[in-house]
Parts: sequence; C-alpha cells; structure tokens
Amino acid sequence: MFREIERIGFAGLGAMGAGIAGRLLDSGHELSGWNRTREKAQPLLDAGMGWADTPRELAASVDVLFTMLTNTAAIEAIAGGDDGVLSGLREGAVWADISTIAPDASVELAERVHATGASFLDCPVSGSPATLAAGQMSVMAGGRREAFEHIEEVLRAIGPKVTYIGPNGQAILTKVAINLALVVSVTALAEGVALAEKAGVDRIAVVDAVLKSVIASPVIDYRAPLLVEDVDVFADVELQQKDLVLAQDLARRLGVAVPTCAAASEMLNAARSSDLSDRDFIVSVHEAYQRMGGLR
Repeated sequence: MFREIERIGFAGLGAMGAGIAGRLLDSGHELSGWNRTREKAQPLLDAGMGWADTPRELAASVDVLFTMLTNTAAIEAIAGGDDGVLSGLREGAVWADISTIAPDASVELAERVHATGASFLDCPVSGSPATLAAGQMSVMAGGRREAFEHIEEVLRAIGPKVTYIGPNGQAILTKVAINLALVVSVTALAEGVALAEKAGVDRIAVVDAVLKSVIASPVIDYRAPLLVEDVDVFADVELQQKDLVLAQDLARRLGVAVPTCAAASEMLNAARSSDLSDRDFIVSVHEAYQRMGGLR
C-alpha cells in the first residue's frame, strides 16, 4: 500500500535539481527541500518551498522523496546514519533517485529501502537545464512497476517523456548507455570542428553548417553553439567523465567492448588540462583538439 501523495521532498538543489524542484512547485505540488548549502535553495524557499534541516527530517515528512546528487558517494552519505534518509522513510513512501550513480550501488540501496517498507525507483533524467526549461526533459524509471505507476503523474511534471524500463537498476543502466553515446557524439563533433579549423574553415561557419546538417540532434543543437558563444555550462569534464567511467566499469564486468567510449574518455583526460576545464566539456575538449593540432 502506498501513501497518498500530499507532500513531495527534494534533496540536492544544484542547478539541475533546483530546476526540477521548481517545476514540481510550479505544477502545484506541496514541496519541501534539503541541500547541504541552504543559500542555494533560497529562490525556491522564496517561491514557497518548505525546508528540512536533515535528510532524515525531509524523508519523514514526505510521501515521495526525490534525490539528485553528484555521485554514488554523495547518495550513500545521505542515506545512512542517524540523520539519513533511511532513518526517516515511512512505510508506503517512494524514494525516486534522479542521480546517475553506479548501477550496483543503486540496486543495493533499493534493497535497503524496501526493507523499511518503502519503495525505491532509480529515475535518472536525460537532458540539460535548457531541455528542462523547454519542458522536454525525459525521465526513465527502474523498480517496482506499481511504485512507478503510483508516482507517474509526478514524474510527468518533471518532463513529458517518461519511460518505465524494468526492475531496479535498469534505468540507471540505460542512462549510462545513453550518456556513453552522448559524450562520444559530442566529442566527435569537437574533433570534426577542430579538423575543419585546421584546414582554414571559419569555426562559426562550421557550427552553423552542423546545426543545419543530418547530424543535428537535441544534444548537438544546444551544445554546438557553446563553441562560438559564451553561454551556460551544462556539464564540465569531471561530471561528464563520471558517466564514461561507469560505462567502462560495467563493460569490464560484462566483457563488452566499448572502444569509442575509451577513446572519448582519453580525450576528456586531455581536456582536464585545458584552461577552459571549468566550462562545458565540449569547450574544453575542443580546446584540447586545438592544442594537439597546433591551433593554440
């Protein structure tokens, strides 16, 4: 039996998390939040979001809990302990983790959550703050189907493209596969642009042609302009490489070849030394190609 959804919680109010929490508020849901740094949540607090002082307090006060944190260690840090989520979850509640973490760790956490009488869904999202603002975020869900169906309407407040994948862990596995392809395609774009530049073609013209070509796609559409404009950072090298490491670890365990993933990861290693490493990863990878090609 699930709890009637009256109050929703959200832990992890970084750029993407705050945007998703904002959509939940805008859709009329009663929302409470928690973040390590309260100041980052101030705009949401001003908009009517409630506040909890600890993850446990947040979990104990809501019927559905969303978490969106940087990595596996961050999720595990708020899960356990006297002030952790697991100490506060109520029977019949649903914890939906939007983070992209190690699949095995997500499945293990699901087992711990189910032991409390609550349910756990891995619910990674695909998109960027721009995608979210445009109302085009996609959401994947792994876990008990009945838990997914219970909160499906809430998930659709985040984005209209919602897909139930299968048992716990399978949505995370799908997200890892998607992000592998994302990083490879964006890295290949940076490589192609640098090649054309080396041949004397104007970068602005190349990017314009790319956006009108058959390789244009949602991710290319919002990332290619970063090569010619000083616009928002969607994900820096460190954050994006995390997903490639997850893919490579999974491939080693499964005995699957992922050569383009390995090549893209090496380029992200090179991009770490870029003067632009704090920018979106397409910018720092492109700069690394320029250095290797003698354009810098």
